[in-house]
Amino acid sequence: MEITFLGTGIMGAPMARHIAQAGYAVTAWNRTAEKARPLAEHGVRVVEDPAEAAKDADVVVTMLTDGEAVEDVMAEAAPAAKEGAIWWQASTVGVSGTEAFVALAEDHGLTLVDAPVLGTKGPAEAGELVVLASGPNAAIETLTPLFEAVGSKLLTFREVPGRASNFKLVMNHWVLALTNAIAETIAFAEGVDINPACFLDTIADGPLDVGYAQMKGPGMIGSDLPVAFPLKHALKDADLILEAGDRHALDLVLAQAVRERLVAAAVEGHGDQDMGMVVAAARATSAR
Repeated sequence: MEITFLGTGIMGAPMARHIAQAGYAVTAWNRTAEKARPLAEHGVRVVEDPAEAAKDADVVVTMLTDGEAVEDVMAEAAPAAKEGAIWWQASTVGVSGTEAFVALAEDHGLTLVDAPVLGTKGPAEAGELVVLASGPNAAIETLTPLFEAVGSKLLTFREVPGRASNFKLVMNHWVLALTNAIAETIAFAEGVDINPACFLDTIADGPLDVGYAQMKGPGMIGSDLPVAFPLKHALKDADLILEAGDRHALDLVLAQAVRERLVAAAVEGHGDQDMGMVVAAARATSAR
């Protein structure tokens, strides 16, 4: 199979690299071309135009920031793709985005597989993402070797695209809630003159421990976190969670509070930093 990657940022670049290393012919495009060019060292053909990237592909993968970016790029790429090509939509785009892409795929004779991934920069670099896939069984079977190249686990849902994206939002709700709980607990400890490291030490290896807290907590305490997932993207995901909640008449009070704190952190200039820097907004709130 010939594989095209549209979007080679934090997630897309290592995914494209792993698939190329698995022996597939990979072509890549990125809006900022400099981010794609290092892939040439791994045998990836880098092109300057989405349509050129898609024209000979058996599989087109979109791994872009949001639904709007996917729509803009596929407006150029989809007409150039060959009839029957599989479109692996890996971006987190929510409910309405996935519905729009079902129609777009039908219009251009593409087979859509809704398959976002769980994981951030580290798992992507290690090829240990969790792939969530919904779509036609035959197309998922075709893509499975690619999923195995980038991930350590595959969860499949019913044949209709969209279920995987819904589950991605469920998991992102948990991640965002957990991140904010850690941030607020650290800020609370500091606010009452307790070393927040004592919190992490006390829960370690006990029933209240979470590996994520031990991984993120020290960097949050020191305000020194490498960017595994930008805070501005976490805010986008919070909006998608609330959109899905509204559609299903769910009162997601926690998700709304999480969004408000992410907005505050973004306003304070932390949007391009790791989402763990929501701790800065928690500290600011605690200080008021």
